[in-house]
Amino acid sequence: MTAVEVTMAEASAQASGATPLSATLWAENADLAERILAHGFVRGLADGSLQIQRFKGYVAQDAYFLEAFARAYAFCLANSTSREDLYGFADLIAGVLEELKLHRRYAERWQVDLSCVTPVEATKAYVDFLLETARRGDLGETIAAMTPCMRLYAFLGRSLAARTVEPLYAEWVKTYADPGFEALAARVEALLDLHAKDCDSVRAAYRRAMELEYGFFDANV
Repeated sequence: MTAVEVTMAEASAQASGATPLSATLWAENADLAERILAHGFVRGLADGSLQIQRFKGYVAQDAYFLEAFARAYAFCLANSTSREDLYGFADLIAGVLEELKLHRRYAERWQVDLSCVTPVEATKAYVDFLLETARRGDLGETIAAMTPCMRLYAFLGRSLAARTVEPLYAEWVKTYADPGFEALAARVEALLDLHAKDCDSVRAAYRRAMELEYGFFDANV
């Protein structure tokens, strides 16, 4: 059983009755999750072989992306109708802000200027996809476009933490292996299960986000 299948099995075990949509979509996109885990950039984070200059570029691009990600959550919050949704999306926005603090620490340590980042093509494509999806106002579809990022990073963090990680990028691995980040990933999946229908547009949004995740890592090697 692969690490992706383990994650899916755990989600299924917690559910009563039918498998949740979030678990189904994650399992159906396991091919891309495994490709990303095996990617040279991700392997380089674990064994310390990733060049610092590449990581600095990633930090700048990811900070740019995360600001757009927070705005997409804000669209979700605006399109929600329940008090529980208000709390849920507010917590998720707070989680993004914590990630941005991590990026600021990296930026200070390695002198990366985050104030004037020019997005590369892969970053721009991902940001445009998220915000265009969010602006259409379909809450379930927007959450489907955002869930892969959260679940993927939790998966990568936990998978890498199970290996021997070199100190250089250990803070990155620790951040995404943390139970607190797993809780945020589970929270957005719960919102997906609540608001999204199992339809072509939701499945397409999830798949496209996973493809863009791969492109994002690939652009930084």
